Amino acid sequence: MSHSHGNLLGEPPATLLPPTPEADAELAEGATLAEVAAHHPTVSAVWAGLAEESLHRTERALGDTVQAYAYARTGYHRGLDALRRNGWKGYGPVPWSHEPNRGFLRCVTVLAAAAEAIGETAEAERCRQLLRDCDPALGA
Repeated sequence: MSHSHGNLLGEPPATLLPPTPEADAELAEGATLAEVAAHHPTVSAVWAGLAEESLHRTERALGDTVQAYAYARTGYHRGLDALRRNGWKGYGPVPWSHEPNRGFLRCVTVLAAAAEAIGETAEAERCRQLLRDCDPALGA
């Protein structure tokens, strides 16, 4: 008699967000991240792009870090909404290997870095822990 045990630890299945073809098409056609965010405000990937641009400016000022924090926080919350709509209960795998999950995970990454930069160390650590919980391979 053959038994299929699946996940013995009882961990929920990985949450896989759906693709965002409309937003992706607009970006491919040359729309700016801000334009796509305005047209598709629920898409974490565009917020992640805006946050990364702000955080990685060559001559970054404090305002750029705060802007990165705000963009990342927006994408993080939109991502949480999308994850919950797709069955996530606040825990369990959200793998980086699934491309549509990356917008949310990128937002959490930038949120951790921006929070650290403005002295929000508890927030930065919560974000790093969330990344480890979502996908241990990220090694946040």
